[in-house]
Parts: sequence; C-alpha cells; structure tokens
Amino acid sequence: PDKNNKMKKLFFLFTAFIMCNEINAQLKTTTLCPTFLVNILDGRVNELDPNSTIGEIKSKLPCFSGTEEETTSAKCGGGVFYKDKDIDFFTGRDYVEIREKFKGKLSIPLMGASRNGLFKWLGHPKIKDINWDAFQMSYGTLILYYNKAGKINKLQFSTKSTDAIRLCE
Repeated sequence: PDKNNKMKKLFFLFTAFIMCNEINAQLKTTTLCPTFLVNILDGRVNELDPNSTIGEIKSKLPCFSGTEEETTSAKCGGGVFYKDKDIDFFTGRDYVEIREKFKGKLSIPLMGASRNGLFKWLGHPKIKDINWDAFQMSYGTLILYYNKAGKINKLQFSTKSTDAIRLCE
C-alpha cells in the first residue's frame, strides 16, 4: 500500500508539473511601448533620429510589428515598422514616415492640418509639388503630403537634404 501511495503522489506531481508548463505556455506578456513623441522641429521620435540603428529603435520602442535587416536585397534599405501605430523607421535610407492614423503625439499638430496654415510653423517650402511640399529643417528635410482636400495625410523627415534623400515607393 505504501508503494502504491508513492506512485499516486509521483503521478500527481508529474501531472501538476505538465499542467503548469501548459498554463505558462499560454501566458504571453504584451510588449509595452512608451507614447510615441515626435518633435517635428528637431526631427526626433522619443530621442531617436532618422540615423538611429535598428537595435537602438527596437530597444527604445520594443512594440514593433516587423523589422527588415539592412541588406542589399532589402526592399527599402531595412527598417523597423509599427503598422498598428502608423509609423515606420527606414534605417537604411535614414528617414521616418508617419501616416494618417498615427497613434502618438506630434509637437506641432501637422496631421490633418491645412496646407495654407503651415507658414507660421515651417516658413516657405524649399520645393513645392501638387501633392507635397519639402521644407528645409535644421536637421535635414521634412516632406508633407496632402490629400485632395489640401490636408496633411503623411509626413516624412530625414537628416538628408532634398538632393540626397531616397524614399521608398
């Protein structure tokens, strides 16, 4: 009877151990990110600039939805992507892109702003096009894209000049 009791205890312990492992396997922690704070005039996102490395970006903003290493075969030169936040860092081409559904804070409320009301913040654009304007900034270039109503729906900023910037299509 004593041997039987030991076997039951051993079996119970073994079963409990297996169940605990199964429970742990199902509990995955959510990677939390700080609020994305974009300083338009300094060309920075949470102290990161367009020249930051993939490692630096992933470390400061760990809730990325995807990454692509900077290789010659990389479609846009590599980067760190945040699809659910509508912001991407193109590290191989040294620019940041922010789209319409951006979840974060802009130091200047540009998203959705009218094309006519930008002078007070940015002055005159260096280059004007039908669908976009490029502004010379202290850090490089800020490009603003407009929808049919003349409201900003995308912005990109880079440490490169308008002559040197290479954007991903």
